[in-house]
Amino acid sequence: MRTGPAARTGQYAALLAYLVFLAFPFLWLVSTAFKPPRELADLHPTWIPKDPTLANFRQAFDEQPLLHAAFNSLLAALAAAVIAVLIATPMAYVMARHRTRLAKAATGWVVVSQAFPFVLLIIPLFLVLKSLRLINSVPGLVLVYVVWALPFALWMLTGYVRAVPRELEEAAAVDGAGRLRTLVSVTAPLLAPGIVATALFAFITAWNEFFFALVLLKTPEKQTLPVVLTHFIGAEGVADLGPLAAAAFLATLPSLVVFALIQRRITGGMLTGAVKS
Repeated sequence: MRTGPAARTGQYAALLAYLVFLAFPFLWLVSTAFKPPRELADLHPTWIPKDPTLANFRQAFDEQPLLHAAFNSLLAALAAAVIAVLIATPMAYVMARHRTRLAKAATGWVVVSQAFPFVLLIIPLFLVLKSLRLINSVPGLVLVYVVWALPFALWMLTGYVRAVPRELEEAAAVDGAGRLRTLVSVTAPLLAPGIVATALFAFITAWNEFFFALVLLKTPEKQTLPVVLTHFIGAEGVADLGPLAAAAFLATLPSLVVFALIQRRITGGMLTGAVKS
């Protein structure tokens, strides 16, 4: 259906309003990070700082161990992304190539599991980690992140596998290649973009996660960056706004950069999974 000029104008206006709605918190965060204390207390704040300063960034690094917390977040996010992809890739191949009732049931469970709230999962996860003696440890947090990222990674990779023509594998089999050789030499290279996109998405999810890290990590030197950001808020709920904004801005940058690099691949993976072969 063709839309008229008025309809297209309305669509673009709605899209612009939505983009402004999404960008407003980040732009205000950037503006706050570079404002001196007297501008932060101004009753009539402005978008552009009148006297921009880096003092908030220096104070943030002086007050909290941001680099160490960032290292903990990086370690947990990288490990979770790699492990989730290693587990999800062969499972996605089986579910995509062998469409049995069990595979369909597993796919349905993957979709349903995404509706479970964090609060519903934290108690059983806490008990399991306690029995494994992984409470207050980065490996325990990685295990939780893998469990949380695995359903979406499996669903996303299944779409990529279905997009690979089965005829390519059949041709390789006719040429004498075994199943393992076919998977390594034919299927895996075609899945590489999807694997990278899935791994980066799992990384972003783990990097930004707060609730599990807050509950499972108690020792300050083991806490991740989102948890450390809460230390800029006092006992009475009064926030040290300048350093908090500066630290939050630095914590947001990796996610924005990674998402900007992979957003096309993520969209492609979702569309591919929606097409039936």
